[in-house]
Amino acid sequence: MARIIGGVGTSHVPALGAASDHNKHDEPYWKPLFDGLGPARKWIEKAKPDVVILVFNDHASAFSVELINTFVLGVADDYQPADEGYGPRPVPLVVGNAAFSSHIAESLVMDEFDIAIANEMDVDHGLTVPLTVMYDKPEQWPCQVIPLCVNVIKYPQPTGNRCFNIGKAIRKAVESYPQDLRVVIFGTGGMSHQLQGERAGFVNSEFDHMFMDGLIEDPARLTKIGHTEYLRDAGSEGIELIMWLIMRGALSDDIEEVYRFYHVPVSNSAYGLIVFDEKSEV
Repeated sequence: MARIIGGVGTSHVPALGAASDHNKHDEPYWKPLFDGLGPARKWIEKAKPDVVILVFNDHASAFSVELINTFVLGVADDYQPADEGYGPRPVPLVVGNAAFSSHIAESLVMDEFDIAIANEMDVDHGLTVPLTVMYDKPEQWPCQVIPLCVNVIKYPQPTGNRCFNIGKAIRKAVESYPQDLRVVIFGTGGMSHQLQGERAGFVNSEFDHMFMDGLIEDPARLTKIGHTEYLRDAGSEGIELIMWLIMRGALSDDIEEVYRFYHVPVSNSAYGLIVFDEKSEV
């Protein structure tokens, strides 16, 4: 059967993608960040997942405010990098797995998660930057990708608890798929940041470290953080962290933290990265 072998939580700061695309790795501002990605890249090179389930949010590239879906699962054969105003990122085509995606979609609906299904979807930096974080600049991505897009842009966003539970349902769906596939799930977005208003540039490192600690020590406590708390303690965009809870919900209780990295600032935001192994798969 297919099985989840690990999980990754990572910010998806668009400037990080631009820095990679323009070869700024060794510039003084960017070098500490890119140096911090090395151990995670070594981990995924060794793990060699066949499929990455990548939880992200769209930034008005594939979907506008005219139609807002809480969860959208891609079931296409491939996904083009989106044009976000400066042309598409010069990254490889994102290759999907339509059969596996369709199985997950059916399983989630049968478990009473009313997801939208995308047969075609361009993917923006929310998805491509995490792939850059983990795989650098390959000629083609070395894994298939199943995208799960979550509304964290317009209120009402799903609760952390709902996200954690859909993660559990994703694990059930993966383990009921008969093909032998190694799967890693990414939760992306965050960490604390605010892009507008009087608190633009807001970062709360204490909250960020509390959240990463909670992923391993007490994820149930994190599911109780409400929308107002995210706004107050992590900035207006900090609510993206609920997508990390989908990743955590898809993992078992028997996990090991293998790497953590945190860096401030990255384009007026906090960058966080955490990697988990399923102990049974080590």
